[in-house]
Amino acid sequence: MKISIFFFTLCLINLMPLTATCQNDLPIIAGKNIAVIQTEYGAVRGYIHNGIYTFKGIPYGKAERFMPVEKPASWKGVRSSMTYGPVCPIKAEPGFSDEFAFPFQRDFGYSDENCLNLNIWTKASGDQKKPVMVWLHGGGFSSGSSIEFPSYDGENLSRKGDVVVVSINHRLNILGFLDLSAYGEKYKYSANVGAMDMVAALTWVKENIANFGGDPDNVTIFGQSGGGAKVTCLMNAPSAKGLFHKAIVQSGSYPYHFIEDSIAKKISAIVLKELNLQPNQVDSLQQVPFERLIAAGSKAMMRVEKTLKPAERSVFGLEWEPVHDGSFLPYQPNEVAAIKLSKNIPLLVGSCKNEFQPFIPGSRDISMDSAKLKLQKKYGGKTEAYLAAVRKAYPATVKPSDYIDVDLLFRPLVIKQADQKAVPGAAPLYMYLFEWQSPVLDGAYKAFHCMDLPFVFDNIQRCEEMTGGGKEAYTLADKMSQVWINFARTGNPNHPGLPIWPAYTPKNGALMIFDNKCEVKNHHDKDLLAIGTGNSPDSN
Repeated sequence: MKISIFFFTLCLINLMPLTATCQNDLPIIAGKNIAVIQTEYGAVRGYIHNGIYTFKGIPYGKAERFMPVEKPASWKGVRSSMTYGPVCPIKAEPGFSDEFAFPFQRDFGYSDENCLNLNIWTKASGDQKKPVMVWLHGGGFSSGSSIEFPSYDGENLSRKGDVVVVSINHRLNILGFLDLSAYGEKYKYSANVGAMDMVAALTWVKENIANFGGDPDNVTIFGQSGGGAKVTCLMNAPSAKGLFHKAIVQSGSYPYHFIEDSIAKKISAIVLKELNLQPNQVDSLQQVPFERLIAAGSKAMMRVEKTLKPAERSVFGLEWEPVHDGSFLPYQPNEVAAIKLSKNIPLLVGSCKNEFQPFIPGSRDISMDSAKLKLQKKYGGKTEAYLAAVRKAYPATVKPSDYIDVDLLFRPLVIKQADQKAVPGAAPLYMYLFEWQSPVLDGAYKAFHCMDLPFVFDNIQRCEEMTGGGKEAYTLADKMSQVWINFARTGNPNHPGLPIWPAYTPKNGALMIFDNKCEVKNHHDKDLLAIGTGNSPDSN
């Protein structure tokens, strides 16, 4: 069977350039016999857009609520796969301010609990053992989807790098991380089924991506924010070992510990009480409407969080996250066994200069006197040293707001993850900091959370609301997307458009600054981090 699939696919791939050439006056080519590829579960039909073969909404698994993912059902004939599939249901979110929502241009798609699907972009010509880049979307482990932002579209990255780009949807929030293991063997894995979905997607890639021109032995997982946290999660999951070979964490180094199962069990117990269910009625959760279920989960989270010690909470408090269950996640990330598990995985890790800081109330048009008063409340007698450290780390500092909106949360976590990973004999890791300042909205957005995404995916034109769409943005996107491509191809991000970029070590502190002028610096913000993390007037 596999041999016939291979030859069938090979014939199709060999015909792809001919098909596109015959209709190359059209940006979109779609039809009955266009872009048909065989998978282990049946044939799928996508479409061609400007030479890139695109497939959307392909099922990689199926699952009942709280149950581990299973193989998808096979189908006969050719499955049309031209539009995005459903995304995981999420809790209704409060509306963002107009100015905050503008740069994101979010697409919420349509939701369904049957959301285990993926999307693929691949170039017909060129290398038929292309590097594979699997994108894990942001939104923590609670929200978001593979289609949420226009920057997530993989067409341009696939075209530029001759890589196969894959993005996935999986179960989130209470659907993916409610620990019901105390209520019977049936629910043994419920605490991490959302993460197990990602392993299932990578397994699908391992089994099928060669038919799309990809190399199953050269897979990179990459993600931003919650997606970066998912990369970290998979690096700690024994069941994911061998399914990917390189990793990229963008502004997502925050899961330095997973939720302990004792805490997770407290949450589930309160969920049952909120829904007026006895422990022997746990199966009734299968029929509870999602809105009621997620509301009960939110109440449970708040109640349990109030009982936790600071060390038991993550950076953002208690959220739906992977659980240290002893099976899917047998270790905490700082344990020797966990570090050994991903020791041979090259890592690219970094963050943005400003992250969430530009949207701190009152920070945008603040005067220098007001900025100093604000800083004195936090740093007391160290305020002048802090101001000097900001200028030393960022010589282009001009505005008073530049002193108060430097990220001091994600950046230390990046260093912590890098130092933890940089053990003797480990695969190389590379660190970056995205500093480029967006000109949109009078420069209010700066280098905030997600600003790097259009540059990584080479999607400046799709994201003009975020980037402004100017020449400088295109120039930097060309350099950054090539970094991601080169790293996915070889594990080394260097290319002629950048200065020589050494691998990071705790001793050299080397990182690449991504800005209009890209440069390598060593421990450039060491003094700033020493003052700016965990200090207060009381500590002076």
